Amino acid sequence: MFVQQLEPVADSLGMSALVATLPLLTVLVLLGVVRMKAHHAGLIGLTVAALVAWLAYGMPLGQTLAGAAQGAVFGLFPILWIVVNALWVYRMTVRTRHFDILRRSFGRLSDDPRIQALVVAFCFGALLEALAGFGAPVAICSVMLVALGFEPVRAAVVALVANTAPVAFGAMGTPVVTLAEVTGLPLDSVASVVGRQTPLLALVVPLVLVGLVDGRRGLRETWVPALVCGAAFAVAQFAASNYVSAQLADIGAALAGAGALVALPGARRPAAEPVRAAVLTGVRSDELDEDDPRPEVVRAYAPYALIVAVFSIAQIPAVKELFAEATRTFDWPFLNVANPDGDPVGQNVFSLPLLSTGGTLVLLAGLATAAVLRVHARVAVREWAATVHELRFAILTVTSVLALAYVMNLSGQAATIGHFVAAAGAGLAFLSPVLGWFGVAVSGSDTSANALFGALQVTAAQQSGLSPELLAAANSSGGVLGKMISPQNLTIACAAVGLAGKEGDLLRKVLPWSIGLLLVMCLIVVGQSTAVLGWMLP
Repeated sequence: MFVQQLEPVADSLGMSALVATLPLLTVLVLLGVVRMKAHHAGLIGLTVAALVAWLAYGMPLGQTLAGAAQGAVFGLFPILWIVVNALWVYRMTVRTRHFDILRRSFGRLSDDPRIQALVVAFCFGALLEALAGFGAPVAICSVMLVALGFEPVRAAVVALVANTAPVAFGAMGTPVVTLAEVTGLPLDSVASVVGRQTPLLALVVPLVLVGLVDGRRGLRETWVPALVCGAAFAVAQFAASNYVSAQLADIGAALAGAGALVALPGARRPAAEPVRAAVLTGVRSDELDEDDPRPEVVRAYAPYALIVAVFSIAQIPAVKELFAEATRTFDWPFLNVANPDGDPVGQNVFSLPLLSTGGTLVLLAGLATAAVLRVHARVAVREWAATVHELRFAILTVTSVLALAYVMNLSGQAATIGHFVAAAGAGLAFLSPVLGWFGVAVSGSDTSANALFGALQVTAAQQSGLSPELLAAANSSGGVLGKMISPQNLTIACAAVGLAGKEGDLLRKVLPWSIGLLLVMCLIVVGQSTAVLGWMLP
């Protein structure tokens, strides 16, 4: 048995913490300063983590490699299993041109560009984040807004800022699933606290979007639709994450926000020509004038309805119990780790939820989608293989980052850093979202930031007397605000709207919003750590 040590370097917590941060510093410097590709930085960071675990912490090399292997396997299943199948569903809608039909359907909901920004960037972007994540919402929504007549820079900025509130529950709940796994906290507990933080952002972001589209006039004339949309989104996200399923939180929120907009009479009112002339300075796509048969429009919406249906059925107690029986739990080979108190750590045991995991449920919905969209079995298989090929570098990045996180957690590196950071005391509640924000800004992924810093946040919380669930959730909720300034997302946005090389211009436009909303989130977490907003926590 390997017993973790908190002060293995010179019997000093400070020196040990300094050495323990080397893997994280390596990744952050390679990504943020050297601008190395993420999968290369992840692999090098993993190597550094393994060397620190072996040489500084005394973890046997065999157990170090076993821990890294478990992290990589968790990255593949269930994390990437969700992402691959979700993106596969999207690719089938593109292949059959039903995605174009969906885009035209959105364009007809309103001719007011401020409402179009809410429908496309906020609501549909949240749906894309729920299904795929990893930059897809920014790329797709930017292109859709340009097709509607938005000027490219404005389209990119709107898409980037909109991609905030849904990120923590993106890709069928992948970030919070990862957070729960690396921290050892129950998924329901973590998701419920995140669901009491990010909905507050959802109330603000739609107002920011209409302001970005049309300045003070946009806020003055469309604040009611923006507030109604944000409130519906927030209520649905809170309700789903706390009482239904973390995987359904963004899907339910996106549909509720869009439904509230459609139901609001004022949102369908034609925009004044001066507004359209001032905002829509780009070229509107002629393709938007095409008429689509009603059955094809229904088919275009069907994939998303099927996913909601499959996940809803999976929440029925009898079905949930049946799926749970397929879960396999076993001792991970060559791994026998105890914490500093001598108690075995939870990661000695590995759980494999074969049927109940989100990826399998999305796969079932994808098979039904293929039937509804009349995609031949051979074509569907080819599209799935193409999805894996498209994500090959993301797969390598996620598996290496998860392997790195597992090595740091199992060797005791994360615990050492957490004990050291706990010295911040009450200030830790304010700094906790900042750490998540920084992680996402550098890595471009809330999932990666949760894997890197989740265990650290929990350890620091336990040592400082704060709620572990609160700080773990704050890591994810703060992280969503780093998404809009991450080099990965900025590059995706620029490429989508034909502004290659203009990432710096976009960064200057979105950075104030990122920092401003981060400050709001920091104050929320501080309030929730005290009696002021402590009543909000479960």
